[in-house]
Amino acid sequence: MFSDKLRIFSGSSNPALAQKIAGDLGLTLGAIKMSRFKSGEIYVHYEETIRNCDVFLVQSFSHPINEHFVELLVMIDAAKRASAKTINIIMPYYGYARQERKAAPREPISAKMVADVLTTVGANRVITIDLHAPAIQGFFNIPVDHMTALDLLSDYLKSKNIENPVVVSPDAGRASTAEKLANNLDTSFAIMIKKRPAHNESSITHVIGDVEGQTAIIIEDLIDTGSTIVNVVESLKERGAKEVYVCATHPLFSGNAIERLNHPHIKEIIVTDTISLPEEHPEKFTVLSVAPLLAEATRIIIEGGSISTLFKTNGGV
Repeated sequence: MFSDKLRIFSGSSNPALAQKIAGDLGLTLGAIKMSRFKSGEIYVHYEETIRNCDVFLVQSFSHPINEHFVELLVMIDAAKRASAKTINIIMPYYGYARQERKAAPREPISAKMVADVLTTVGANRVITIDLHAPAIQGFFNIPVDHMTALDLLSDYLKSKNIENPVVVSPDAGRASTAEKLANNLDTSFAIMIKKRPAHNESSITHVIGDVEGQTAIIIEDLIDTGSTIVNVVESLKERGAKEVYVCATHPLFSGNAIERLNHPHIKEIIVTDTISLPEEHPEKFTVLSVAPLLAEATRIIIEGGSISTLFKTNGGV
């Protein structure tokens, strides 16, 4: 299907996803050796030639994010020094995306810093899914293919035949995504208004829209500690919602998030495999694979075509 100049390599963050992407393309993962010195320094060695090859590196910024970030930088540098033709980063989850602007004096814009570092080290292209802030694409001076898992989530929810659904945005920032999902499901949507006293803390102050007697579908780009989602779920139940489904692209699940989300008022939690989940997790967690989407994007990049053809509506993100 492809020339022998295409190579796909996996970092240590999500090798299962990388294996699925390669398999969907009819390829095997490239041979790469990664190890650590006693001091913790990262060592990378490509164990096959990549000279004049289009190299795709699969690495998600999951926990431990800084370890995976530096590992990716070393992989890029090694590929550049091995004379790779192009170095393409498949980064399903873009870390530091929640630090995309200055909300207070003397704060960093870490999402821009990450973009600068990736570009400086030698990345030629980035493929990512559901950025926390779509404007992050503009932080790069190289092509960024911003994919979305919205169609994947929509198709799954349609198959559930949920009775009296209402899509709920947990904050104003997700309203656009909630509206798209509501349109895909041909239903109404509501918006929660919340305040954040500190990082990973929130409280619901108002709900715009009717949820009483309906099945709520919460849509988020990521779930970190799960505290915000639980607050939203409990607020919805207080306002008369029947069952609650939770959808998110990126399951960060920091700390005891999985235990927290195994909540009696949550019917099902639907996420994707942009971040690797522990094999042992409650039955109410459903994991959808983004591998076919990323594999098809890779094919289009190599063979030519339009990424927007991968999305049913809205031309992608």
